Amino acid sequence: MHNFTNMQDHVLHMIIIDCDLGSKVISESKKVGATGGTIILASGTIRNQVLITLGIDESKKEIVLIITPNHLQDVIHQHLSKKFHMEKPNHGIILSMDINNVLGLRSSSSKSIDGGDSEMKYEVLFTIIDRGLAHEVVDAALEAGSNGATIINARGSGIHEKEKFFSMKIEPEKEIVMIITEKEKVEDIIKSIEDKMQITEPGKGIIFTIDINKVTGLYTG
Repeated sequence: MHNFTNMQDHVLHMIIIDCDLGSKVISESKKVGATGGTIILASGTIRNQVLITLGIDESKKEIVLIITPNHLQDVIHQHLSKKFHMEKPNHGIILSMDINNVLGLRSSSSKSIDGGDSEMKYEVLFTIIDRGLAHEVVDAALEAGSNGATIINARGSGIHEKEKFFSMKIEPEKEIVMIITEKEKVEDIIKSIEDKMQITEPGKGIIFTIDINKVTGLYTG
C-alpha cells in the first residue's frame, strides 16, 4: 500500500519560461524554500501577425513544476517575478494550483510567512490530442478569445512506455495544449475546440480544466 502524503496545504507551481532557464528557476526557488522541481520541454505560441508572417511565431519553452507548502506560494511568485522580470511581457508566467496527495516528496523545513489569496479569475485548460493536431486546437482557442497557448510534447522513454501527466497515462504520440485564460472565456474556448476537433467522439481527445490560485506574468492584451 502506497504511503501518500496529504498535500491539502501544498500547491503546485507551474512556471513557463524561455528554454534553458528552467534550471535557474529551480535554483532561485530553492533560495526561498523549495526543495526541487521538474522541467518539461514545450513550445509557446505568440499572437503577433508580424511574427506569423515571418514564420517565427513560435518559441521554445520550458515548464518547471515545483511543489511547496502553501505558505510559500506568495514568496515564490514574488521572488521569481522579480528575478526574471515577469512584470514585462513575454518574460514568463507563474501559476499555482491546489493539490491533494503526493508520493515521494521531501518535506520542507521552511518557516511560515503571512499572506492570503484573493479570488482568482483564471483557469488553466488542458487539451490532450493526437500529435500533429495541436495547432488546430490553438487556432480554435484563438477564435474563441484565447491569447495563446503552450504545446507540450508527451513522449514516453520507450516505444511501449507511456508518460504520466497529472496522474494520467499519455501515449507517446500525443500532444498537450495548455491554455491559461479568464474563467468567463473557458466555455467558449471549450466549445470552439470541441466543434473543431470532435472531442466528444471516442479517441479524439480529452479536455479538462483546473482552477488557478494565483498567476504572475500573464498578459491578455
